[in-house]
Amino acid sequence: MSTLATPRTAVSTWNIDPVHSVAEFKVKHMMISHVKGQFTVVKGVLALDEADLTNSRIEASVDAASIHTRDEQRDAHLKSADFFDVEKFPTLSFKSTKVTRVADGELAVAGDLTIHGVTRNVVFSVEGPTAPGKDPWGNTRIGLSATTKINRKDFGLTWNSPLETGGILVGDEVTLTLDVQFIKA
Repeated sequence: MSTLATPRTAVSTWNIDPVHSVAEFKVKHMMISHVKGQFTVVKGVLALDEADLTNSRIEASVDAASIHTRDEQRDAHLKSADFFDVEKFPTLSFKSTKVTRVADGELAVAGDLTIHGVTRNVVFSVEGPTAPGKDPWGNTRIGLSATTKINRKDFGLTWNSPLETGGILVGDEVTLTLDVQFIKA
């Protein structure tokens, strides 16, 4: 009597390298151009199934108080109750629920994005992950880039100001981009 072994897929754990990762956003300002900013504190873990990327899962968070737009007054306003209310909602988070292969090197990662205490399902378009590589210190690294668009009002970020010339100060559509490097645990 022979026994067939059930193949087991190896899932490896990868931690976000916060020094080499950034979460960025862009939003229309005065309806004429984009203002960009970033959150400089990014954390998270990727459970990577290299045999079948669709079985992979990711959880990530950013420190809302780490927002940086190159203008201290604007940063303070964004941290206030008018926007992120960082004292009440200190983190923005994402937890994947489904990974779909779109093309070679491209994935669609759906999951729950929580901003300002409101959770909505979003889909990130992901380039990567890259092939693993060794750094000069012996760590194994991979990288990826993920982008999605959200309506900030869907997350309770409704503050705005009308312009004398018509229109509004802050656009509703926000593009989120994460450029992330992971270190194998």
